[in-house]
Amino acid sequence: MIRVLLADDQALIRAGFRVLLEAADDIEVIGEAVNGDQAVELAKSERPDVIRMDIRMPGTDGLAATSQIAAADTLDGVKVVILTTFETDEYVYQALRAGASGFLVKDAEPEELIRAVRVVHRGEALLSPSVTRRVIASLASRTAGAPPAAAGRQQGNPARPGPGLDRLTEREREVLALVAQGLSNDEIAGRLYLSPLTTKTHVSHIMTKLAARDRAQLVVIAYESGLVVPGVTA
Repeated sequence: MIRVLLADDQALIRAGFRVLLEAADDIEVIGEAVNGDQAVELAKSERPDVIRMDIRMPGTDGLAATSQIAAADTLDGVKVVILTTFETDEYVYQALRAGASGFLVKDAEPEELIRAVRVVHRGEALLSPSVTRRVIASLASRTAGAPPAAAGRQQGNPARPGPGLDRLTEREREVLALVAQGLSNDEIAGRLYLSPLTTKTHVSHIMTKLAARDRAQLVVIAYESGLVVPGVTA
C-alpha cells in the first residue's frame, strides 16, 4: 500500500484529492497538512511514501517544506510531488532543485494524480517530455552562467550533489543527457541501441556517482553542469 500525505491549505481540494486517491486499491491517504510546517512535522511522524504538496500555502510554503524534507537524512525515502499552475508558476525548477520528484498541473486529470503517486513511489521522476522539457529548459536558462553552488545558495537549496561529471563514463554522459530531455528508460534504450535493463543499470550508476536522490535531480544536474544546454535537444 502506498501511503500518501496531502499538503494543501484548501480543505475542499484536500477532500477531493483524498476521494480520488483512496478510490485506488493500492493507495492510502494517511494524513493532511494545511501548511508547510505541518507537512514537515507529519512527514517526520508518519513517514509517508509520497507527499502531494501544494506550492502556495500560508507561512512556510511548499517549496521551503520540500527543501526541509529533502535535506532530512531520516526522510530520504519520502517523495514529493509539487502541485503547480503551469502557466503562472515560476517555481518548478526551484522545486526540483529543492528535492521534489516532479510536479503536477492543477487541472490534471484524476488518473494523472494516481499515476503520479505510483511513478514517484517507484523511484522515478514525474517528468513529462511534452511539458517538463520546456519548463525546465526555460527556467534553467535563468541561472545560465551562475555557478551551481551559488545558484543553490540564492534559492535556499539544501546540500547539492558533490561529485562532478568527470566521474561518469562517456556512455553515462549520453544517458544522463537523454534523462534530462525527459526520456524514459525504454526510450533511451531505443535511442542508444541498448537493452532496457542495461539502461536502467546506467541510470542507477549515474545516480550513485552524482549522489542524486532520483531522476529529477539528474535533470537539474545535467542543466546546471552545462551537459545539456537549455532549449537545445540532441
